[in-house]
Amino acid sequence: MLDSLLADARSSDHQFVIHSADPEMAAADWFRNHNVDVIHRPLPSGIPRPFLVVERDGEFVGVLDLEEVERLLEPPIEPPSPREALSEGHQGFFDALSDTVFTSISRRELLAVSREIEDRAHRVGEGTLHVSFQRLSAFQSQRRVYERIAAETSLDIHVHGVDDWTPPRSQGITYHAHQDGRLEPYWVLAFDGGPEAMQASGLVAEERRDEGFTGFWTHDEETVDRIFSSVASVIA
Repeated sequence: MLDSLLADARSSDHQFVIHSADPEMAAADWFRNHNVDVIHRPLPSGIPRPFLVVERDGEFVGVLDLEEVERLLEPPIEPPSPREALSEGHQGFFDALSDTVFTSISRRELLAVSREIEDRAHRVGEGTLHVSFQRLSAFQSQRRVYERIAAETSLDIHVHGVDDWTPPRSQGITYHAHQDGRLEPYWVLAFDGGPEAMQASGLVAEERRDEGFTGFWTHDEETVDRIFSSVASVIA
């Protein structure tokens, strides 16, 4: 089912229009890795700063300050810090790229996207959050982050992975050790929004040999439900 989600995401048509004096902005190549058409247009008279217009399936999505976008793209993309003060720039950036397919994204970039989803869940404080970093052992470096989230919220947190590590008992966190490899290629997060359905968000990324990760993140409630169903089918 995760494969079908990736296929559906690829069918969505996105277009980014960069308005700037420089047609070779650093962001352009990065956006091309997100399966979007990138068009350059001159900066309109009287507008002092370059900006980005995002369209999805022919519909206007939003406008982002391009210098802010490029700052967020400077490698490596760092997780927002502190978590409780996630900037409006990050929020707008992730919202604008929702449901675009990325290719060749790094683990650090995936971690930055994961932090944004975790932050939404943390701020809402209720609901269910499913997480898979492929193998349970990969969760060790994130364990204290999630233990803090569990301690500070009423979230029902489920961590999945191939059974290669025995995690300690943690209140508020349920571990699912998988014997088969159905989830092993995937980095997955899904938050149902709890009492605030509009806060639902998810990430599906598939690791491909020598190509990094390909996938998408989303704030669409129906798509997040499908991610939940995909993970539930593996548990069953």
